[in-house]
Amino acid sequence: MALIQANFLSKSLGRTVPMNVILPVDKFLFPGMPVRDQKPFKTLYLLHGVLGNYTDWITGTNILRWAEEKDLVVVMPSGDNMFYVDNPGVNNYYGEFIGKELVEITRKMFHLSDKREDTYIAGLSMGGYGAIRNGLKYHDTFGYVAGLSSALITEGIENRTNDSSIFFETRSYAEGCFGDLTKVAESDMNPKWIVNKLIEENVSIPKLYVACGEDDFLINENRDFRDCLLEFNLDVTYEEGPGGHDWDYWNLYIKKVLDWLPLEHDHAGISSGNVKK
Repeated sequence: MALIQANFLSKSLGRTVPMNVILPVDKFLFPGMPVRDQKPFKTLYLLHGVLGNYTDWITGTNILRWAEEKDLVVVMPSGDNMFYVDNPGVNNYYGEFIGKELVEITRKMFHLSDKREDTYIAGLSMGGYGAIRNGLKYHDTFGYVAGLSSALITEGIENRTNDSSIFFETRSYAEGCFGDLTKVAESDMNPKWIVNKLIEENVSIPKLYVACGEDDFLINENRDFRDCLLEFNLDVTYEEGPGGHDWDYWNLYIKKVLDWLPLEHDHAGISSGNVKK
């Protein structure tokens, strides 16, 4: 299993940005195990939450081992604390970066499939919102979209104040990410608005997976979004289970996401963790 850290100059962000890439090109198999065809890899773009960066999923979960088992490339960029949306005022086009530029440049760098049905996006918390928003907005690129404990905070965001001592709960922070908060509800920063627009345009909407812990403070927002998707009869898998807003929950449910995706293989190669006689 190759784990690559890459840095490249992003036109969308106007600066050099880092990413981690899990690349299962060196899979060492036991005798008699089926060998993967030499075809482009299916790819998961995996987004971190607020306060995190491109290393989070590697340090917080078993994604490295599971990606190798599934013969899946996983691309993990950094999104700062900007909710993966475009903010032209400071040249932070994070939506364009995630939904377009990152996909294009990684396809140039690595042997990745360019098929929609082989291209996936997922994330947790802020990254869950980013995956859902950009997965829907760039629906021609992504065939499958998954959000874990997604921070679907656009509903009522125009009512925020600056009373909280936690910076990411303040009005000023929300305005820094989303701009004029009175315009968010009727814009492509609102996943519900995007869903309604796509249905009106009669376009193909990605398959969706939404999950949240029963003790998570975002559970009501996720249930509300689930109800919206079901109201439109969309292809959504929704799961709840014990747990809160933490890595124990995300480690369990990112495995469920991988099991939900249409992946072909499910066997580990030889490593120090599974030596056999």
